[in-house]
Amino acid sequence: MGDRTFRFGLTVGPGGSAEEWAALARRAEDLGFSTLLAPDAAGVQAGYGMASSVPYLAAAAAATERLRVGNFVLAAPSRTPGTIAWDAAALDQLSQGRFELGLGAGRPDAHVAARLLGWDWGTPGDRLRRLRESVAEVRRIFGEALAGNQELVAFKPVQKPGPPILVAGGGDRLLTFAAQNADIIAFHQGSEDELADRVRVVREAASDRFDDIELSYNIWVIGDVEIPAWFSQFGLDPEAAKDNRSLGVLNGDAATGIDVLKRRRDELGVSYITINSFALDAAGPIVEALAGT
Repeated sequence: MGDRTFRFGLTVGPGGSAEEWAALARRAEDLGFSTLLAPDAAGVQAGYGMASSVPYLAAAAAATERLRVGNFVLAAPSRTPGTIAWDAAALDQLSQGRFELGLGAGRPDAHVAARLLGWDWGTPGDRLRRLRESVAEVRRIFGEALAGNQELVAFKPVQKPGPPILVAGGGDRLLTFAAQNADIIAFHQGSEDELADRVRVVREAASDRFDDIELSYNIWVIGDVEIPAWFSQFGLDPEAAKDNRSLGVLNGDAATGIDVLKRRRDELGVSYITINSFALDAAGPIVEALAGT
């Protein structure tokens, strides 16, 4: 397994004023987070709809100097590949190369957003096919823009050959695709044993490129605190979140959390840890100790 350096992303639902958002972005940068990641989930859950991620990521990039920004994630079936490339290039230009493009096939319950926004949602197979097509087409557009196609000047990213592409998911078919095409893979919630199984799928499908793929998962809660019941809507089982059995909860004090993350990196290769803003205060000592190591 190649060298894997820890980095951390802060995931936060886009919303609020420009001043509040800029202050949060600057705090994340000061604490040592590598990225600020904004979900893109209008109407996914009743009462948990969020603003569009694109303008909020632009505001975060404008308010910071080093912090990277990224979608977490765009549902590829909800947009045309051209629209994805257009927005991604704009964010990469504005941030001067600090953008990461997160894509997925869409949450199973995102039909609510599809209805609200007029998306053709389709079957799981349809959505995976559109994800594949989007990744290929976005990379083609970036390549032609960077090669000097003047018709695509608005699609020209700063990063070459384009912003890193993160693909999020948990099923074998999606992970196999991600292993062969993504720069970063974000695994769905589950247990550590399930994470090991998913890493095995990626390793087998990626073959020689496995060491070049950054592996990630998301943490919602840090410490031995009460877990809000509504977290279960995002795949987190509060009953199973004990003794570091659930990926979404990092139990124990900061020293314990640091040891758990180091072990998972050494054993499974997962080094890009995204942390929900709910756990921001508790995350500080862990990020300070591990970021860049």
